[in-house]
Amino acid sequence: MRILIIDDEEAMRHMLSIILKKEGYDAVSIEGGQQAIKILEKEDFDFILCDIKMPGMDGLEFLKSLQPSAFSLQPVVIMMSAYGAIDTAIECMKLGAYDYISKPFKADEILLTLKKAEEREKLRRENIRLKEAVQNEYDFKNIIAESRQMLDIFGLVRKVADYNTTVLITGESGTGKELIARAIHYNGSRKDKSFIAVNCGAIPAQLLESELFGHVKGAFTDAVRDKNGLFEEADGGTIFLDEIGELPRELQVKLLRVIQEGELRRVGDSKSRKIDVRIIAATARDLTEEIKKGNFREDLFYRLNVVPIKIPPLRERQDDIPLLLKFFLGKYAKKFGKTINGIHEQAMSRLLNYPWPGNVRELENVIERAVILADADMIKSENLPFLQAQPSAFSLQPSANTGLSIKKAEESIEKELIKKALEMTRGNKTKAAELLEISHRALLYKIKEYGL
Repeated sequence: MRILIIDDEEAMRHMLSIILKKEGYDAVSIEGGQQAIKILEKEDFDFILCDIKMPGMDGLEFLKSLQPSAFSLQPVVIMMSAYGAIDTAIECMKLGAYDYISKPFKADEILLTLKKAEEREKLRRENIRLKEAVQNEYDFKNIIAESRQMLDIFGLVRKVADYNTTVLITGESGTGKELIARAIHYNGSRKDKSFIAVNCGAIPAQLLESELFGHVKGAFTDAVRDKNGLFEEADGGTIFLDEIGELPRELQVKLLRVIQEGELRRVGDSKSRKIDVRIIAATARDLTEEIKKGNFREDLFYRLNVVPIKIPPLRERQDDIPLLLKFFLGKYAKKFGKTINGIHEQAMSRLLNYPWPGNVRELENVIERAVILADADMIKSENLPFLQAQPSAFSLQPSANTGLSIKKAEESIEKELIKKALEMTRGNKTKAAELLEISHRALLYKIKEYGL
């Protein structure tokens, strides 16, 4: 670690150099702010120890010269002064200093401050690295597709990414709606802020308002303290409302207010709070039909549907299947430490001709299992026994007492699917949730709802 010491007192510079070099730091000392600026233009330092009271350019002026940094590496600055005052310390922090130490200080005090600063800087740089990795993951060059339909969608995403407008993504389950939502966020001006994803159908209705909008202390029995909602967590960034069609009507009104007024009100609060959040919603349902049935507000639909993006099912973009197969094959061969050189002709024919009712998510699951089952360096037809079994789930019939009600028929089929999944997994709810492709929390809620 390289440290630059800036102090007009030679004795202080000498003492600090000895202490720091003894601890293994590479310390360089100079006597003024102007000299520091010149050396920082040529060399990088991890930390700066800077006195405040100095002739010429003092410590506060030096701090201001670093805002914003014109140097390749932004160093962590710790200020020092024999004239300790709270106001001075606060001013230093406002100008970007990490900490403030009053002179005289003990060697252990300065070393402890540096160790704390090292830990913080390590976490900060790791956070930057992870953000860059996430942003790179959702760069268009890393999204697997070459069909005309998907390339057109990517073009639309590029156009809307920087605009603070609502987007409604529609498509069957497993088509990659969240992937597109993340691509919009990480390719736009909000990429350095939070992306919060919430499944509106996975949270019980009685808890959803508090989860989304927060609550104040005493709003209800268990509200022992104020709590930020997910909208506030996403302030400055993006909130992704998956399965928006399952949002209760009473909460649709509050969401409409957030979109129209740019403000929300916590549960139990008498005041509204300003919020700056981009809203991206997604659904596998036909919201125009939900509007006709009275389940979804028409005014909210038009507010959400400013930029509609419809993702076609995988069976309608077969050009993407070979690319996806290659990508997932490489991914899971590496994960499980296997050498898989390709897919046998007969197995490939089955994969290409399968209707993929579960879309990309199902394809990934199939390849993961095939890699696990493979005994050779090629995926063979016998490694794909589940392809024939899966479509049978769609032969389920609703019970006779549902009449002509679509809603009751859907509930009846959903109940049967959950029962079958629990039977297949011998009651293992975690595995059953994976088979059903819903969250564990959503499964528990539905088990309770259907009395299973």
